[in-house]
Amino acid sequence: MNIKITGSGSYIPDIKVSNLDFLNHVFLNEDGTPFAHSNEIVAKKFKEITGIEERRYASTDLQTSDIAFFASEKAIKSANIDPETLDYIIFAHNFGNVKHGAIQGDAVPSLAARVKQKLKIKNPKCVAYDVLFGCPGWIEGVIQAQAFIKAGMATKCLVIGAETLSRVVDVHDRDSMIYSDGAGATIIEKTNDEGGILSHLSATFANDEADYLFFGKSYNKNLDKDVRYIKMHGRKIYEFALTEVPKAMKECLEQSGIAISDVKKVLIHQANEKMDEAIVQRFYKLYNQEMPDKIMPMSIHELGNSSVATVPTLFDLLINKKLENQEINKGDVIIFASVGAGMNINAIVYRM
Repeated sequence: MNIKITGSGSYIPDIKVSNLDFLNHVFLNEDGTPFAHSNEIVAKKFKEITGIEERRYASTDLQTSDIAFFASEKAIKSANIDPETLDYIIFAHNFGNVKHGAIQGDAVPSLAARVKQKLKIKNPKCVAYDVLFGCPGWIEGVIQAQAFIKAGMATKCLVIGAETLSRVVDVHDRDSMIYSDGAGATIIEKTNDEGGILSHLSATFANDEADYLFFGKSYNKNLDKDVRYIKMHGRKIYEFALTEVPKAMKECLEQSGIAISDVKKVLIHQANEKMDEAIVQRFYKLYNQEMPDKIMPMSIHELGNSSVATVPTLFDLLINKKLENQEINKGDVIIFASVGAGMNINAIVYRM
C-alpha cells in the first residue's frame, strides 16, 4: 500500500496587485514615525529582497472558504473520485473567513465544514476539520491524512490550504507587500501505484520563537489600537529558518533512504525568494554540494506569499506544466518543506 496525491487543484485570484500599486501608501515605522525612504526606493528594495513583483488578491465577494471550494472541486475532478467517498476534509488556514472591510475572522462553523457543504457531500462520516499550523499547515494536513490512512481510518482525504491574507495586513507596514491570497487542494489516497509519501518530519519551536509571527496593532497610532494585523520579526524568522529548515529537510531525507542526488525538486513555502534560496543552498551544503539548477521552482514572483496555499498551488502549477522551464515526471523524488508561525517546520519526501 502506498499513499499518494492522486489529484490536485488551485485557485489563483484574478486581481493582480503590482509593487507600483503601493507607491501611494503611507508606510510608517513601528513607532509611528514616517518611513525614511521614498516608496519608490521601498518598492525597489522589496523586489530585490523578496523577488515579488506582484501578488493576487481575492475579489471582495469571495472569502477563504469560497476559493478553497474552487480549488477542491478541481482536485476532486483531477483525482476522478466521487466526493461522497471522502473520509476526511482537512482545511489548513490561519484567520478563518475575513469579509472584505471587516475586522473579525469567522471560523464557526469550521471552514472545512463550509467546503463540505459547498461540495454537497451528504455522507456524515466524511469528517471535516480545520488545522491552524501557520504556513506549514497544508503539509501538516497531508501528514495527518497519511496517518489516518495508515491507521485504517480512511482511504481518501481532501487536504486544503487557503488564505486571504490581504484582509489581515496593516497597510502602513511595508511587510504588507509580501502577502497575497490563494488556495490549493489535493486528494490524498491509498493506492497500489508506486511511489507516494516516503518520509515526513514535523517540529514546533515555541520556547523563544513562538512570537516571531504574531497579531499586533497598526503602525498608524491614529487607528483603533484594539484592531490587530499580521506582524512579524522578519530578521529573527530569516535567521531561524536558515538554521533549522535545512536540518529538518536533511533528517527527513535520511529517514526516506533516498540519496540527495536522486532529489529532482524542492517545493518550499514561497515566503521570500532570497530566504528560500538560502535555505535550499544550506541544505545542499550539509551534503557538501552546490544547489543544482532548476531544483527550486518558484511562484512567488507573480503570486506573492499566500501562506498555507503556496506549496499546494506550486505543486499544482508544476504538475500541470504551468511553470516556465520546470517539469516533473513519474518516479521523480521531490521534497516539500515549509516554515511558519509557531514557529513550525515540516517536510515530506515524496516520489511521484
